[in-house]
Amino acid sequence: MPALFTWVPSPHHEYPDHPERPGRLTELSARLDSFKAERLTFTPATRDEIARVHSAQMIQTVESASAIGPQIIDFAPTYVTPASFDSALLASGAALGLARAIWAAEAPNGFALVRPPGHHAEPERAMGFCLFNNIAVAAYDLLARGCGRILVVDYDAHHGNGTQESFLHDDRLAYLSTHQWGIYPGTGRIEDAPHAKGRIVNVPLPAYAGDAAFAQISAQVITPMVEKFRPEIILVSAGFDAHWDDPLTSLGVSAAGFYNISKHLVDLAGEHCAGKILFVLEGGYSPRNVAEGASAVFAALTGTRFDDPRDSSPRREADVTGVIESVRAWNGFV
Repeated sequence: MPALFTWVPSPHHEYPDHPERPGRLTELSARLDSFKAERLTFTPATRDEIARVHSAQMIQTVESASAIGPQIIDFAPTYVTPASFDSALLASGAALGLARAIWAAEAPNGFALVRPPGHHAEPERAMGFCLFNNIAVAAYDLLARGCGRILVVDYDAHHGNGTQESFLHDDRLAYLSTHQWGIYPGTGRIEDAPHAKGRIVNVPLPAYAGDAAFAQISAQVITPMVEKFRPEIILVSAGFDAHWDDPLTSLGVSAAGFYNISKHLVDLAGEHCAGKILFVLEGGYSPRNVAEGASAVFAALTGTRFDDPRDSSPRREADVTGVIESVRAWNGFV
């Protein structure tokens, strides 16, 4: 069975001069036919499916704001247009469709290439360029279908506060985030969720943490977390704004780094989850980096050669040994 993907470019969800724009996916669009994966047809998420994560009032607020017309709805700034509500339902539906296919063993794995992104959207509010939390909606749908334990790994450069908030009080759901400390949204401390040590795991990173840091995190944090939590499926918030020349952030990951962490996650899924793993696109504000990052993920998913563009960061990488030691100690991974 081939890997699957879904495609939601949302061309009419656009606001002047905003970095979360359709052009983010332009270079990726030109590569879709080169990936050894099949496109899955899907339907938009329903209000009831979204309501597993978001309140009825929040859903209505996004719909009403979209109907009014182009406007900024928070300070991030997050925007809506007349097309945004339907675009957000499509993005969540694309993640849902893939998650269901993978859980039903109709495909080994997949990648939801969607916008708007989702991991900042909290149960009661849209924020951080995100309207509905696509990966959380998929996770709760899987729980409703009988899945017992789900792990979300989020390697976007920003902390996925919305996913964390959605998972805080459900022992069936685990969340691990790597993120640059000190940038939006300001959450994601190691000690954020003291009641959920080992299940809610935050790895706040200094600027310029890159490929070596993520290799350490993969071996010393992600692997023991998977072994301890024992998920039945892994979902990945894949944000390519952790790339070293993203215009909004200052981490240090290269395309090869994205391949390495993605391959590590695919291998862990093969060992612990019968291969079940789903990637969902989050941030990344350089069209080239999004295309290279997605190519790296597809290479990991399909077991094909990754053509490394040799784009290593020119900056000296930050030492994250102390951070990792603190994360391991707090979460009982020692």
